Amino acid sequence: MEAKEQQNKGYDIVLDWMAAQGRTPFEFQRKTWEKYGRAYSGMVVAPTGFGKTFSVFLAVLIDFMNRPDAYGNGLKLIWITPLRSLAKDLARAMQEAIDSIGLDWVVEVRHGDTDIKTKQRQSKQMPDVLLLTPESLHLLLAQKGRTIFFKSLKCIAVDEWHELLGSKRGVMIELALAYLKAQYKELRVWGITATIGNLDEAMDVLLPVAKKRVKIVAREKKKIAIEPVFPDKVEVLPWAGHLGGALVQKVVPVILQSKSSIVFTNTRSQSEMWYQLLLEAYPDFAGQIALHHSSIDAPIRQWIEEALSEGKLKAVIATSSLDLGVDFKPVDTVIQVGSAKGVARFMQRAGRSGHSPHEVSKIYFVPTHSLELVEVAALKEAVKNNAIERREPMILSFDVLLQFLVTIALGGGFIAADMQQIIQGTFAFHYMTDEEWRQCILLITVGGEVGKNYEDFHKVKEREDGMLIVEKRRIAMLHRMNIGVIVSDAMMRVKFISGGYIGMVEEYFLSKLKKGDKFILAGRVLELVNIKEMTALVRNASGTAITPSWLGGRLPLSANLSHFLRQKLALSVQAGVQQKELAFLQPLLLTQQQYSHIPAADEFLVENIHTREGFHLFLYPFEGRLIHEVMAALIAFRISRLYPISFSMAMNDYGFELFSDTEIRLSTEELRQVLSREHLMEDVVNSINATEMARRKFRDIAVISGMVVQNMYGKQKSNKSLQASAGLIFKVLEEYEPNHILLKQAYAEVFNQQLEEPRLIAAFERINASKIIYKFSSKFTPLSFPIKVDSLRQSLSSEDLEKRIQRMQQQSRKETKPKK
Repeated sequence: MEAKEQQNKGYDIVLDWMAAQGRTPFEFQRKTWEKYGRAYSGMVVAPTGFGKTFSVFLAVLIDFMNRPDAYGNGLKLIWITPLRSLAKDLARAMQEAIDSIGLDWVVEVRHGDTDIKTKQRQSKQMPDVLLLTPESLHLLLAQKGRTIFFKSLKCIAVDEWHELLGSKRGVMIELALAYLKAQYKELRVWGITATIGNLDEAMDVLLPVAKKRVKIVAREKKKIAIEPVFPDKVEVLPWAGHLGGALVQKVVPVILQSKSSIVFTNTRSQSEMWYQLLLEAYPDFAGQIALHHSSIDAPIRQWIEEALSEGKLKAVIATSSLDLGVDFKPVDTVIQVGSAKGVARFMQRAGRSGHSPHEVSKIYFVPTHSLELVEVAALKEAVKNNAIERREPMILSFDVLLQFLVTIALGGGFIAADMQQIIQGTFAFHYMTDEEWRQCILLITVGGEVGKNYEDFHKVKEREDGMLIVEKRRIAMLHRMNIGVIVSDAMMRVKFISGGYIGMVEEYFLSKLKKGDKFILAGRVLELVNIKEMTALVRNASGTAITPSWLGGRLPLSANLSHFLRQKLALSVQAGVQQKELAFLQPLLLTQQQYSHIPAADEFLVENIHTREGFHLFLYPFEGRLIHEVMAALIAFRISRLYPISFSMAMNDYGFELFSDTEIRLSTEELRQVLSREHLMEDVVNSINATEMARRKFRDIAVISGMVVQNMYGKQKSNKSLQASAGLIFKVLEEYEPNHILLKQAYAEVFNQQLEEPRLIAAFERINASKIIYKFSSKFTPLSFPIKVDSLRQSLSSEDLEKRIQRMQQQSRKETKPKK
């Protein structure tokens, strides 16, 4: 009886603690506590705000209180989180819970911003709970005498697993977990995730060999209210970008009537622009709104997050930097500017508001052009059907594996045969062949066939006992400096000439500026004074300035959202349209129908338009900009095989344009031919420069694998220097070692990630099964106009662009007779 009471002691203490706060556990939390107590590993799936974190964290506390003798001194729980800011907030919440319950556990954080003294202290005496990023976990594994850190470890929890799953950081976690599980058999692993389209596969990746494992899915659902912000009138010929700015006057009252708001944009440049627009529209926002993105200095971001948590800010304009689970209780409204590009991302952002379990998450959608209102209708349908995207796990990422092998060799070493068994037990490397493993060992020991004569590539040595270790201090130091898989385009620090750090901007943007040019960063207008190595020196300025465009800004439209978008557009002109977004767009949709066509679900629309500028062929797959880039190159290539013709190309998320100054002669039969599924990937390879794309991919792979060093004693190599070093190795491998695993990986990533081969094939199969609708016109249609504007944007200033657009709109209005 006494033993049974002791067994339930922790459970009762936690229930009393929750009751004192006016809370009772959800069923999924109770189930997690029970399964954890029975030595299960698992994965918890629940919406934002329902206490996913506490389901696993309290399970460990309950188990400790029930069986204190089973726990030693030192580190008991590792909590992996994708974001540093998330770690700090979670640590605070965990420590408060531990103190309230009455335990003497210590919770600490360890990541790139943690000061050196704290790290040194932790290395001597670990806290009970340590929150860290995947990179920091690998840095721990790279430390000599690492076994002392993990001797009392009972559990590793992976937070926001859905965010990490489809990336190389996810592979880092797979490798670290596999290694630690092999060393500590009793270790339990728990994942915490939001809903995604492939939950079972997500669990297979996280727990590939666990015999006792469980998936716990919360029954509770988060209610989301989606409110579109309508313009005063419909633009029959819409164009991207300007409408959002025009709607700022409608956004101001939404912010004023809310306690606190987050305004989400998709790019850093868009967030900078909206910060300025809101201040111009309502000057009293000065001091009440802030800007948050990853290029802003970390202490400023930290201050903004704290001010938002404390309700001191009316609004924060943010990018995906605030997407993840930080709990900002005062936030009751989210505003999404422009397309969210995916259902999961939209729902994640909506969940930032109404964070408590039974509150409704309210999200306003601000279109950047009229057609995006169709997307609102599509999102509502997708949310209703819970059509969340899959997160495809990465496989055979040998660059990450090579880095990991050097990490393990550095922290004490490994036996090759034992390690091969561990690695092949992971989802990512389950299909790795013996020959590929042999190449991996060859690469870290002698640099492969190509690196035999270069001492820098000889990183790992084999001792007489067969243990593979790192001996050289220089190699050890450089490896630790470069652990990680996030290879950004070289970033330049932006500092005031008088002192004071502002943030970071990509090198390629600053390289285009001249002294005296003005640009915007962190909401300030800055004048470029000088560039010294990787630092841009600036002074405060005023007047008009350009907003940096960051290369990482183009998000692809997800396949799920594409499907609902096509579906909603097909239904839009049917009699008795109920949805208010589609009803509002009727003038635009009827104009499209009158002068061309609105494709039904089983139709594919192509428009051949002849204007004063020249000849235009518009195609509308609705598959997203990235797929359209590939399709445009492919269709242009196939037409040029019929007869000699050259094209320029433009695209948006809905379709693409092929433009020529000579007539595009294409019969319906020839059109079917160029849209054929036959020889698809063969023609894709011929239509694009796959080698150049692979060369660009190889730069990142070379950096991650350690073939090229990015950070050298605290200094980051420039983009140009990295590309040159990686380009040289790529060229040598192409010529002398075409079967090199990293070379094959570069081409595989081009096809799977950039060309999205499976999605491209599915799109062509759908098009081939559809009825082709081929329309001719002498004026731009509502669907074609935004694509045309995007093509002009590259070559015209914003002022010239507006004038040109007005002229094109007037030209189109003159002609009123529909073409057959």
